[in-house]
Amino acid sequence: MRIVPNLDLNFDFCWIKRGFSAMVKIPSRWHPEKKTDDEADKSDEKPDTKDDVIGRKRNIMYFHNENVAAFHYGPHHPMKPFRLAVTHSLILHYNLQHYFTMVEPPPATYEEIIAFHDTDYIEELMAGKWRVVPDEDAVDGTADDVPLFDGVYDYCTYYTGSTIQAAKALNCKWADIVINWSGGLHHAKKAQASGFCYVNDIVIGILELLKHNQRVLYIDIDIHHGDGVQDAFYFTSRVMTASFHHYHEKFFPGTGIVKEKGRSDGKHYSLNFPLREGITDESYAYVFKPIVRSLVKFYDPNVIVLQCGADSLGSDKLGKFNLSFNGHGECIRFVKSLNRPLMILGGGGYRLRNVARCWTNETAIIVGQDDVISDIIPEIDPYRKCFAPEHYKLRPELPHRFRDANTREFLDYLIGVAEERMRKIEHAPSVQMQPLGLIEETLIEFMRRTTKERRLAEELKAQEALLLKKPDIVNEYK
Repeated sequence: MRIVPNLDLNFDFCWIKRGFSAMVKIPSRWHPEKKTDDEADKSDEKPDTKDDVIGRKRNIMYFHNENVAAFHYGPHHPMKPFRLAVTHSLILHYNLQHYFTMVEPPPATYEEIIAFHDTDYIEELMAGKWRVVPDEDAVDGTADDVPLFDGVYDYCTYYTGSTIQAAKALNCKWADIVINWSGGLHHAKKAQASGFCYVNDIVIGILELLKHNQRVLYIDIDIHHGDGVQDAFYFTSRVMTASFHHYHEKFFPGTGIVKEKGRSDGKHYSLNFPLREGITDESYAYVFKPIVRSLVKFYDPNVIVLQCGADSLGSDKLGKFNLSFNGHGECIRFVKSLNRPLMILGGGGYRLRNVARCWTNETAIIVGQDDVISDIIPEIDPYRKCFAPEHYKLRPELPHRFRDANTREFLDYLIGVAEERMRKIEHAPSVQMQPLGLIEETLIEFMRRTTKERRLAEELKAQEALLLKKPDIVNEYK
């Protein structure tokens, strides 16, 4: 199936396709506040996802820009954007496109990217003049983990644009679940590239969600700590971050200990679960499910963002865990079952064929077809040879390369810490707008406008009070 590219540049449209039905055009830049009356009426008729009843079909949108797979970090770099082409092909050849609406979004604009990132940093990235100094202690032995490869800025605009448009789809209530496997690059900082990540599409996507949602829960199951997202929202209660990652002082990024819990308004709204190497499906589910269930109960998020890094699978080149495809996928199944508006993003994953398997299987879980599709890779898939080492299976058994060092006592300790933090936050924070830890221009403009309107209202009220007193003054002199 061929996705029609963005042809109507003058009107800024992107193309979508539901299964093999007719193509339709939708605005690529969604603005909920600009919907027509008819569109508003239709969106209002749609029930909220968290009030789902049994049998109601959830609307799913899948965002994919084919250009993102064409970039190359370098011949010896573990990050391979081409994994996205293999993943997308496998999803199509399993015919999963019948169960979601496919969207080819436009790239992110400069203005959208600097909603979070420093302008000088982004301009250096655009100019291609930024020189990265190799670091002997860089990620997992990689001498240069963020190379300035040809077209790096364009690459960032493609995967970030998909995340932004996915967020807008949730804001508009056009979808209950949105998927962008090219997103999830959680290490990039405001003015610094880090850990294979240049632009933090997650932070930018969450900022978009915060325009129409009071609380966002961010869950990260990548093997590396989601430090860039945590840092961005460290001082606010409007975003709660929960990262389930491997921690060791010499394992990148070397952050994500239990004591990192947020500051100021964000105190207790950053949760970290620094897992030891070798964790298995059973141990992971033991800590993941009760914590996430409690987070949703106590925090009551309007939206959940789930980063699904595939480097937490067993046998990943940079990984330290023993998760199977079923164990990793069970996290997605569980979060989906919570019936909240949900954004699914990719992330790490450095054994290409297993990344494609993982995200295809999880796409099937999201659309409810994981028990239906064959465990044998379709013969017509052009990348089928990639899967030969495991006899062309979709969900082969993965080797356990590490002993599970996560004792039940240790996992109970992590659960206990999380429960204590949740008791301290009590219930969902006030819906009143609060300033974020980072300077986000749209929110600041909103607050300035609100303050100005409040002052004008107070002045008007004072003038009305004076007018009401005038008859009394006149009566005194009659």
